[in-house]
Amino acid sequence: MSPRSDAAAVARLLSLCPAHAVTPCEELPGLAARAGIARLHVKDERNRMGLGSFKALGASFAIAQEAARKDPSADWGTALQGRTYVTASAGNHGMSVAAGARVFGARAVIYLAETVPEAFAIRLRARGATVVRAGATYEESMTAAADAARRNGWALLSDSSWPGYSELPMAVMEGYLQLAAEVVAQMDAPPSHILLQAGVGGLAAAVAAHVRFAWGDTPVIIVVEPSVAAALMESIRAGRLVTAAGPSSCMGRLDCKTPSEIALAGLSRDADLFVTITEDEAAAGIAELAEHGVATTPSGGAGLAALLCGLPGIGPDASVLAIVSEGPEDA
Repeated sequence: MSPRSDAAAVARLLSLCPAHAVTPCEELPGLAARAGIARLHVKDERNRMGLGSFKALGASFAIAQEAARKDPSADWGTALQGRTYVTASAGNHGMSVAAGARVFGARAVIYLAETVPEAFAIRLRARGATVVRAGATYEESMTAAADAARRNGWALLSDSSWPGYSELPMAVMEGYLQLAAEVVAQMDAPPSHILLQAGVGGLAAAVAAHVRFAWGDTPVIIVVEPSVAAALMESIRAGRLVTAAGPSSCMGRLDCKTPSEIALAGLSRDADLFVTITEDEAAAGIAELAEHGVATTPSGGAGLAALLCGLPGIGPDASVLAIVSEGPEDA
């Protein structure tokens, strides 16, 4: 099963949302010169729907889609009353679940690993979510969330997928197609290279699928992962889904040791290259981005940090697209 590529259904539903607005895609000549390339466009997701990251497009869309299917004529505020969505999150996915549940009258329970900054827990509670700390890693918190879903009859709304669990994660990834569709409309020509940071791989796979749908084989798609959580790269090498081993990463939202089954299938088809970035490279890159007025986290700027470190095959004539996927943790 591979990710969907057509963003039309997402656009139709988002057109009904008063919080929805297209995010900017800006050309940054100063950073392009620093990276030694001809052009650099950055899709800025730091203010997406007031939630601080691209994740606003995912779970919220999946929840809205369920509400529309249940009763298209129902009042939004009560359409999913009595339903509880539970998930594990490294921060931003939980925000999208909390926001979507609140709009449609549902409840959100978000499991966070002990390593997730408290700033995210505070934001989640402000959105009406119940926050539960469980486990030392994202994978352990996801196991706890899945157990809670089974015990309580709740809907598990993960941004990852695995054998036997694909419908809701597919909808989450479909929501991310909106970002890619906006980029295609905003750029005057296809870039030569696209940098896509990845955790479980949902964003990367969705953007890659739509890019191939809209632009064909022209752009070289490069997936960037933390060196301590290279789950997609290792799975591609093994020819099957594998769990990576490694310590915790400063790229917390990318620190996922097991990839999404759907995302892996899509990226094995659509991506050209998989690269990793070290903790020191991420930290140095984010500091340099801040000097250029692009405040983000090591997770949000991992693609750009990799570019600043130097990547094979990206020469002085390159036109590069990257995504700043989230704002600062304390924003």
